[in-house]
Amino acid sequence: MPQKNAPDPQHDADNMRLAKRMAHLGFCSRREADEYILKGWVKVNGVMTKEKGMRVQESDVITLNDQGQQQQSNRVTIILNKPVGYVSAQPEKGYKAAAELITPQNHWAEDKSGIRYHEKQAYGLAPAGRLDIDSVGLLVLTQDGRIAKQLIGENSGVEKEYLVRVVGKIIPKGLELLNHGLSLDDEKLRPAKVTWQNEDQLRFILKQGKKRQIRRMCELVGLKVVHLKRIRMGNVRLGTLPPGKWRYLGKDEKF
Repeated sequence: MPQKNAPDPQHDADNMRLAKRMAHLGFCSRREADEYILKGWVKVNGVMTKEKGMRVQESDVITLNDQGQQQQSNRVTIILNKPVGYVSAQPEKGYKAAAELITPQNHWAEDKSGIRYHEKQAYGLAPAGRLDIDSVGLLVLTQDGRIAKQLIGENSGVEKEYLVRVVGKIIPKGLELLNHGLSLDDEKLRPAKVTWQNEDQLRFILKQGKKRQIRRMCELVGLKVVHLKRIRMGNVRLGTLPPGKWRYLGKDEKF
């Protein structure tokens, strides 16, 4: 049987759909790129195109017109201190979505971003990473596909930091296993940084985000999580933002 040639990364870069290339270059997400193309906001080598399936090469120069650039600059990212009882995404089982907290009344009075609230900012907000109903702390809601990809994309390397209160008796070498050695869903977990803060609280720093990952990790070493709070994502900290309040990500802040 003839052997298949190994994928050639250079060939892929020189024969890529325009929307995918735009996402790779950090313009926006692929979905947003398709929208930009259809609206005539995208130029390839200085020529406007509305062809979603257009193939491009690495050497092609891709730019946005003034409308596309304005659209990008108008998108907001919001930092919320999510309380217990709210779900990160769509409402379920009678619970409310965290996005419902994004109202003028809940805007933190000490927000230093200088961004003014407008009701249009509530549209298209999507959570970049989940927090369970019974977990609290820093939740990012964004209109910017680039930020979502950075935080939850397949190759994301952004650290997420949590304070986790537990009960139970940890198994021998349990802390070592929490740091590296556990598997979930038949997949070895990436290395983590897990340390004891005090006799009943752990600090977790992860670069991964499997469903209920910390709770399941703790169960594997004999512990039960009774309180979980996310306090940092990358370079952005929850700080003194009160529960249920939100603020804008400042122009000078980067994850």
